[in-house]
Amino acid sequence: MQMRLAAAYHLRKTHALSILNTPKLNISSKIRQLLPAQPCVLCGSLNRYGLWCEACNTALPYLNAPHCPVCARLSPLGEVCGHCLKKPPLFSRTIAVFSYQFPVDRLIQSLKYNEQLALAQIFSEKLAQRTDKNTLPDFIIPMPLHPAKLRNRGFNQAQLIAAPLAHTLGIPLLSHACHRLRDTPSQTSLPWNERSKNVRGAFGCDMDLSGKHVALVDDVLTTGASLNELASAVNKQNACEISAWVVARTI
Repeated sequence: MQMRLAAAYHLRKTHALSILNTPKLNISSKIRQLLPAQPCVLCGSLNRYGLWCEACNTALPYLNAPHCPVCARLSPLGEVCGHCLKKPPLFSRTIAVFSYQFPVDRLIQSLKYNEQLALAQIFSEKLAQRTDKNTLPDFIIPMPLHPAKLRNRGFNQAQLIAAPLAHTLGIPLLSHACHRLRDTPSQTSLPWNERSKNVRGAFGCDMDLSGKHVALVDDVLTTGASLNELASAVNKQNACEISAWVVARTI
């Protein structure tokens, strides 16, 4: 009798799940149908999926290939890469959503230089999806801008990405714990071998972070010089672990 009841319950449960997942009764699908259609920022087709359509989302260069857990460089088996073995950065792990190539590079540039601020929200959502909810940090710190550059641009893209991310994950956001001490030239304008020197000593941190795990948030990781220098300032405040969370990793 118990076996027959269990079998009947399993059949009803399977049938119910099947019904709930049909397009007509899928709640998220119905809500999406009620939203006004908008042009995809990538292909222009009208859609209710979000800023970009579902087809373009599938085609984006997500960083799914095996990569170094420390710096997110590609590595054959997902092992720690030679760069990190030879000279490990001050952050111990990296989360990156995309590889920095077309069209993600254009999207990030549109956020930073064309004030397409809505992109920060979706980048934040993508980062939240990538995080390991079992090893969340105690604090999130966005990459700071120098006040002169902040006045010129009007916003800090790392802050715009980090704020909704912190809210989604329920982690305190430390927007003013770290700051830039020097208004350095843009890293993108410099050869790779000059970037470490450019940001050396460029950051300060005023908050005691003893025993805390801190995640540093930025838009792009290329050489890692800026994030490593910011990690240095955080490390001086006795953080026990530092992670790097970025939207995209240059491959």
